[in-house]
Amino acid sequence: MKQLSLFPEYPASLPVVNVASVPQRSPFRYPGGKTWLVPVIRRWFASFAHKPQEFVEPFAGGAIIGLTAAFEQLAEHVTLVELDAAVAAVWQTVIEDGEGVWLAEQIEQFALTPANVQTLLQQTNLPLRERALQTIVKNRVNRGGILAPGAGKLKFGEAGKGIGSRWYPQTLKKRILDIHAIRQRLTFISGDGISVLRDRAGQPKVVFFIDPPYTADGKRAGSRLYTHNDLDHEELFAVVQSLAGDFLMTYDANDRIRALAQQHGFDVELIPMKNTHHAAMVELLIGRDLRWLR
Repeated sequence: MKQLSLFPEYPASLPVVNVASVPQRSPFRYPGGKTWLVPVIRRWFASFAHKPQEFVEPFAGGAIIGLTAAFEQLAEHVTLVELDAAVAAVWQTVIEDGEGVWLAEQIEQFALTPANVQTLLQQTNLPLRERALQTIVKNRVNRGGILAPGAGKLKFGEAGKGIGSRWYPQTLKKRILDIHAIRQRLTFISGDGISVLRDRAGQPKVVFFIDPPYTADGKRAGSRLYTHNDLDHEELFAVVQSLAGDFLMTYDANDRIRALAQQHGFDVELIPMKNTHHAAMVELLIGRDLRWLR
């Protein structure tokens, strides 16, 4: 295989994943989404002697990894955590409040015109489930699915379809109804991911997938992509080191993160991926022991 590694001492050991081959579970188009990592996550779970009691995704976002774990029953229970109130509104509506059917029907019935989109997105102080609809619409009409302030809307999109080029109401309806159907396997926490990690640090039967906003090493892409992007990476690594259960972290491949991983005695591997422009890239996969991957 052609070497994709930015750092020769960490050779990439897996081929680039065709995301079209992975079930699309999330209703979000999420910047930095991890659909491409699903095959690796399956290998990770297969390496355990026993099914984990709980799987926690403390920076859930579009939650493709947590949803995969829930749908494929890779853990006894799945907990998703998200600080962004707009994203949280969707997960609260579907998982906590059991309003997935309402949301799915509203998506199906929504007439996606520039005027209707503008009217919906300008509304404030909406009830939770209506904010969930607002979030899904915004996610689908903004470039790259970006929800952070200042994000622009699609202008041309696919085949000149503009804001409608990522609006697939029947597909979105099905995904939401599918999540609604398995909501008993899921818990959602609207809050800070690091706090949840601390709360479960002493539980050896809990495993964690940690995908924080990539804002280390002076690279501020996260500030453009995410509403909540101010993260103390040193604190996160210290908390992760205290976990009794296993974990995987993903990070942008840079020297600062490699140094933090080495400082805390973590194992590191480069994983090939494709970005939204289909360019081959790599990200860092960090764990306590990644021999199962090799």
